[in-house]
Amino acid sequence: MLEVKGIHTFYGLSHILFDVSLKVNAGEVVCLLGRNGAGKSTTIKSIMGIAPPRQGRIIFKGEDVAGRKPYILARRGMGYDPDDRRIFADLTVEENLEIAIKGYVEGEGWNKERVYDFFPALKVIRHRRGGVLSGGEQKMLAIARALMGNPELLLLDEPTEGLAPVMVRVLEEQLMNLKKTGLTVLLAEQNLVSTLKLSDRGYIIDNGRIRFEGTVQELRDNEEIQKQCLMV
Repeated sequence: MLEVKGIHTFYGLSHILFDVSLKVNAGEVVCLLGRNGAGKSTTIKSIMGIAPPRQGRIIFKGEDVAGRKPYILARRGMGYDPDDRRIFADLTVEENLEIAIKGYVEGEGWNKERVYDFFPALKVIRHRRGGVLSGGEQKMLAIARALMGNPELLLLDEPTEGLAPVMVRVLEEQLMNLKKTGLTVLLAEQNLVSTLKLSDRGYIIDNGRIRFEGTVQELRDNEEIQKQCLMV
């Protein structure tokens, strides 16, 4: 589904990603773990075309899409849930969802009704404006809005960041149910415990470089790499 090959990404003159490579197969949930500032969000933004890499390739469904505009990639089947949520504050929950719908075929994929079945809490607050929602409610809405585009690949950037523990557990359960639908997901996170529950394989990024790749069990067993790259 996705293969990132040796990308180098810059913000101005600052070199942020160094030769980053990773792969996500269809139907997998793959995690990208790292501390704050390690390069997780930049990797996601590079894939989504928000921070295009200066070097390297991004292969999505067999096509090199490095440098393509985000709206083009969305049309090609990428969905994106940013770490800062980007909810339209003056629109209601329902309006935030309605403006994002794309590619729904009757009886297949994601529409408003299916999203409400998946996130029942959103149906209860569907007439509430985005700007007055709690952090957890906004995160649910951001994921639901991404699903409304009926993506083949969903990029989740730090979905549990800033959430209370009880909300993290709720979101974990919802993401586990999402995994059961067979959707392909690349999950950037620093919450090791939550992420390993959800993922099939994992990568660790530190100082803009991939330091580890392997199965979830290999990552659990490798305490040394956890201490080096994940512990604060």
